[in-house]
Amino acid sequence: MKPWGDCVVDGVPTLKCAEVLVGNLLFMSVSLVIIVLFIMFVIGSFSYMTSFGSPEKIKKAQGTIRFALIGFLLFISSFLILKTIDFLFLGNCGKIFKFEIGSTAATTQCPPTP
Repeated sequence: MKPWGDCVVDGVPTLKCAEVLVGNLLFMSVSLVIIVLFIMFVIGSFSYMTSFGSPEKIKKAQGTIRFALIGFLLFISSFLILKTIDFLFLGNCGKIFKFEIGSTAATTQCPPTP
């Protein structure tokens, strides 16, 4: 989570606070997705282990694990797609993962790589 920093002027939030807010929301949503996927894997695994050979319980547990795996693959693929767009079109600066408002955002160049 990012601190509010200099976006609050005289106790009043400015438009610059939007980038901090969006960054914090993205961080929290990624954390929530990871926690939910982990819980789905645990519940599906526990259900599978305690099914005692019942075909309907095994099928339900496999469905839970399958949906958790699909969610994980979608999560990873969305990150990789964004990283590829950053590499191909934005010069691999990591700008796609930053929400910046203002004139400095458009003119900021990537630091030279050693």
